[in-house]
Amino acid sequence: MATEGNFTDYAKIYVKSGKGGAGSAHLRREKYVPRGGPDGGDGGRGGHVIVRGNKNFWTLFHLKFQKHFNAPAGEPGGRNRKSGKAGDDIVIEVPLGTVIKDAQTGEIIGEVTRDGEEIIVAKGGKGGLGNWHFKSATRQTPRYAQPGLPGEEKDLILELKVLADVGLVGFPNAGKSTLLSKLTAAKPKIGDYPFTTLKPNLGIVPYRDFKSFVMADIPGIIEGAAEGKGIGHRFLRHIERNAVLLFTIPADSKDIKKEYEVLLNELKKYSPELLHKPRILAITKSDLLDDELKREIQKELPEGVPYVFVSSFTGEGLNELKDLLWQVLNRPAG
Repeated sequence: MATEGNFTDYAKIYVKSGKGGAGSAHLRREKYVPRGGPDGGDGGRGGHVIVRGNKNFWTLFHLKFQKHFNAPAGEPGGRNRKSGKAGDDIVIEVPLGTVIKDAQTGEIIGEVTRDGEEIIVAKGGKGGLGNWHFKSATRQTPRYAQPGLPGEEKDLILELKVLADVGLVGFPNAGKSTLLSKLTAAKPKIGDYPFTTLKPNLGIVPYRDFKSFVMADIPGIIEGAAEGKGIGHRFLRHIERNAVLLFTIPADSKDIKKEYEVLLNELKKYSPELLHKPRILAITKSDLLDDELKREIQKELPEGVPYVFVSSFTGEGLNELKDLLWQVLNRPAG
């Protein structure tokens, strides 16, 4: 799994909610009330286990070290119909874009996409009813109460899909990381996380008038990634959340159009929905080209895809690329 370094996009955890508190079978006994009736209170609900979105988290790294979450039980009911206190809830904070699955069935329990959004992943057991609930005309002094119900326990899988405005798509060595470092003023402001031998980055791209957008460098796709070759699947899921896909193909590629089509095909095999996202083509390493070579390349580019010749080395086309990305990101829906 992707857990090397500080970037972790997968975690398996065990959760157990609290047992409900028992109802009380207390009978009222006071000096001047020799035959008081039932007054046992209800037990408290067991604590829930809750997953909550937190916009300040960008990785599941913190769940490498804590994998078991047990919520406390509810307290038992008391005399004078006093209800037991509910068990405290346990809250697990996760980054936005976290998908929660049942590890046994693979069923998706929910997906956290907003800051503060909460999903109860294990409900606390209901507290038992106290004996006063069971009093009737024929049964004046019931001496029993309900026990609390057990909590839920399950293994969960948490998977992170990076929430970014722009997703960089390209083969290894297409100049993606260098391009991102240039667009984000050399240091990604969110983080640079080692990920096996590859380095996906999340970076904030500053734009005019203090505006900005988030760009994710997805590690290089290889042909066959959609079938799960290598580590393709794990990276492709990050692209699902991006609003715009920025394809990066180097100027010295033997066939830019063919390379673009291979990348597109990998995305299509993984999720046809990805093809509905706006696409932009950045031809990197363009400092290798003169005007004549650029004109030749333009004839061969895929139709209908906006493109920019860029060079991270000279800075050529970077402002033009930012303008184009901002324009597409803020295009009215529909």
